[in-house]
Amino acid sequence: MRITDSYMSSNFINNLQSNLKNLSKVQNQLSSLKEVSKSSDNPMLVSEIMDLNNSIIQNEEYMLTIKDSIDFSNMQDSAYDAATKSLSRIRTLIQQAATGTVNNDDRKIIKEEVEAEIQTLTDALNTNFGGKYIFSGQNTTTKPFSIERDANGEMTGLNYAGTTDEGTSGNLTRRIAQGVTVELKTDGRELLNERNSIDTPDNLGTFLARTLSALETGNVESLSGELLVRAEQEIDNIVTNRTENGAIFNRLEAAKERSTAENLNLESMRSDKQDIDLAEKFMEYTMEQTAYQASLAMGTKILSTSILDYL
Repeated sequence: MRITDSYMSSNFINNLQSNLKNLSKVQNQLSSLKEVSKSSDNPMLVSEIMDLNNSIIQNEEYMLTIKDSIDFSNMQDSAYDAATKSLSRIRTLIQQAATGTVNNDDRKIIKEEVEAEIQTLTDALNTNFGGKYIFSGQNTTTKPFSIERDANGEMTGLNYAGTTDEGTSGNLTRRIAQGVTVELKTDGRELLNERNSIDTPDNLGTFLARTLSALETGNVESLSGELLVRAEQEIDNIVTNRTENGAIFNRLEAAKERSTAENLNLESMRSDKQDIDLAEKFMEYTMEQTAYQASLAMGTKILSTSILDYL
């Protein structure tokens, strides 16, 4: 094979361009601190990094859902606490009104305080968090509880607005991980502690209505018997719901820890694939720069040499 000056020059330029390309690649990696900047750099590696990015984005969405659910559950716990205090006070007032030393005038004064506690209880059960009623089932924009009043505006009890058609029944389901969901206790019917059918209700609302009626009429027998027992039952029901909510809160806290650990793991994996080792890459840059400068030095000799140098 005949080696010509043109062949040597062409071969030199190709090698020089290759060294320059390698040097430019390492320079880009050093300036961006990333192994790859476009898919053509390393298609398989870019694909793996994109998959990790998607996993991190999805996991961060789960973390936001978990945080919101924890805050929601905390707000519910505060509402349960307020409801328990109101019902406990109502129980105490029933005990006071049931004693023989209290006259009807005193009972009417007690009734006014019971009405105030019913208002406080209703406010607690209608707690709104971030524009959502926390005990309004799946329709979180509908206020679930309201105070019943007669034609004269006198308080007669507590009413629940929840129906299946309105969506105010049932709990809210939140997805907190791939294939994992949790139900937030938003169904206000559970707080009603319903014992009978819808046609003949016997629940928190009817208990409060009968309490107000007994205080108005001075029905000591009912106050000292059935209503005092029912007060204990209604308190127990709120406490039971609060305990169940506490279990959900603990589950969410555990999910938060797992999700945080998962995110750190995913970010570490992405960093291993995407980020450069600065010391190692600087060494590589020095080698590529040396190779490029050597090519330039050799090129000046190759391109400047001709047959005339030997005549």
